[in-house]
Amino acid sequence: MDIFRGFGALKQFRNPVVTTGSFDGVHVGHKAIINRLRNLASLYKGETVLITFHPHPRKVLYPESAGKSLRLINTTDEKMLLLEKAGVDNVIIAEFTREFSRITCEEFVRDYLVSVIGARVIVVGFNHHFGCNRQGDYNYLWNLKDIYGFEAEEIPAREVEHETVSSTRIRKAISDGYIQRANAYLDNHYMIMCFPEEARNLPVSDYNFFSAGKIEPDKLIPPGGIYAASVSVSSDNSRHKCIVLIGENTDGENGVYFHTPGTGNDYRGKKIILYFHKRLSETLNLYDQRYFSTTVKKAIEEVSELIY
Repeated sequence: MDIFRGFGALKQFRNPVVTTGSFDGVHVGHKAIINRLRNLASLYKGETVLITFHPHPRKVLYPESAGKSLRLINTTDEKMLLLEKAGVDNVIIAEFTREFSRITCEEFVRDYLVSVIGARVIVVGFNHHFGCNRQGDYNYLWNLKDIYGFEAEEIPAREVEHETVSSTRIRKAISDGYIQRANAYLDNHYMIMCFPEEARNLPVSDYNFFSAGKIEPDKLIPPGGIYAASVSVSSDNSRHKCIVLIGENTDGENGVYFHTPGTGNDYRGKKIILYFHKRLSETLNLYDQRYFSTTVKKAIEEVSELIY
């Protein structure tokens, strides 16, 4: 997958089939769009182009309200990994600024999607809006397609257990600790990509814990508790069961810690991904050594019995 930072140094795309959006989570609805992109690209002997934005538009447009509290399912690196796995050929990460937000719908279609990228087909998701004040939608694209010479398609919403899937709904599930529900919407496991460090300021125990280290401040972290998870080292794609602790350490700081039973692996400094499977307990006390050891032992036993 080719990744481009902005529109300034793009290659010449072959019959590009294009979509645009934040794609936070790369959930089942997003994957439906991507699958249609791939099918159309095959039909037209072309390639897929996905335009996404950084920072998230809400962070720029509403910095003191909705954007200030917004936490994202994926960091940019996590999103790129998921898009590559989904089979996207090209990703353009457009810098979203106040100036960019003032581009009208027609200017965005004419000057970027058509003139710069050369879109053969433009595909949008259900209820997708774009351009200044979100005035553009599928009907707007349909009215422009004959003027600028492209095809347009809209992908209907996707449901899981009769609930329409959206990034907002997934963020709510993660924030409430409903990891299994979030994973169903994602059609993947909620993840944290990180470079682990030695775990400090935890009660002394018989278990070797690592800290997830510095996590981007806009990354959405589940609430405190104990989680069944798995850890993957990106260099060899191995995956091991682990438990994840999220809570306040003895220095009063919130942290993410993990332990892989029976492996003895040293994860410090390696690029790893923590995949969350299930919340085991909402209760976690990182101050009480006896409680800590007993709780960790019970969690390890429970994780060992889980099949995943």
